[in-house]
Amino acid sequence: MEPDQTVNKKIKWPFLLFSAALLAVGNCGGPLIMRLYFLHGGDRVWLSSWLETGGWPINILPILFTYIRRRAIQGPAARPILMKPPVFLAAAVIGLLTGVDDYLYAYGVARLPISTSALILASHLGFTAVFAYLLVRQKFTPYSMNAVFLLTVGAAVLALHTSGDRPKGESNREYYIGLFMTLATAMLYGFVLPLVELTYKKAKQAITYTLVLEIQLVMCFFATVFCTIGMLINNDFKAIPREAREFGLGETKYYVVLVCSAIIWQCFFLGAIGVIFSASSLLCAILIASLLPVTEALAVVFYKEKYQAEKGVSLVLSLWGFVSYFYGELKPSKKTIKTQTTETEIPQSISIP
Repeated sequence: MEPDQTVNKKIKWPFLLFSAALLAVGNCGGPLIMRLYFLHGGDRVWLSSWLETGGWPINILPILFTYIRRRAIQGPAARPILMKPPVFLAAAVIGLLTGVDDYLYAYGVARLPISTSALILASHLGFTAVFAYLLVRQKFTPYSMNAVFLLTVGAAVLALHTSGDRPKGESNREYYIGLFMTLATAMLYGFVLPLVELTYKKAKQAITYTLVLEIQLVMCFFATVFCTIGMLINNDFKAIPREAREFGLGETKYYVVLVCSAIIWQCFFLGAIGVIFSASSLLCAILIASLLPVTEALAVVFYKEKYQAEKGVSLVLSLWGFVSYFYGELKPSKKTIKTQTTETEIPQSISIP
């Protein structure tokens, strides 16, 4: 792909699949490694939220590579930064919202099992559908409405379960706050995804993948700044050496967990913006929600989490919602293909003597 050109049709699908693969790694691996931190003695929520975007310098490498390519083609006229001030401001605002969302998510993961938090987070698909309709005029069909309803009911059924999967020593109050924080995470991220797509649509400049990487860098930078302030207020930086020494897996593995967490979460964000860039925010939300069964299975395998009846009912309702949405999306496509085929065949039949 040329650095200053949008994704063309020939590479759109491979690029979309690559972005979806990154999203899968981050969406499944991020919660698992974050939960690993809390299970073995970590208790710093602000630190965990910081790690979700703290790997933002990784984006500098591909941005630098694309600049070198532009300079080789365009010479000294090549601009090192493509982003214009309005886009920068929008990315900064979205970054601050992402920082708030990071904290809400980290708090929820600290209080809830992975399987429970993952099921609640599945409701973000419904929120994304609503905000995508309001912000970017995404088509909102009866099938989408049915998916929203099923996902909401699924989350409500899960919320009725208040003690069976609660970690030992955790009070009812902490558990309920964890449920509320996780639901708030789903709602806010359901707003952030269409907001990113709206930024692409309203930007008065060509949206290239290089520009998308710059937007991602600014978003993660401001989210990290927000979480850094929280860490400073909470004295998290001073507590890191002590927490490392007391970590259940050892001091070295403590830092390995932190570094891996930052890298894996960057895979999630890079995958998300790639899917939005090449498709839409709603498809991004669908892919995130569709990875729910994988996260559920991994949590049961690695952390031996219980799988009660409420989770099974919630999962079935969630999958039903996903199927409803996909059916609604595929049905118009099939009708369009059938109509185009009919229109093509009619002239041919007339031309036969």
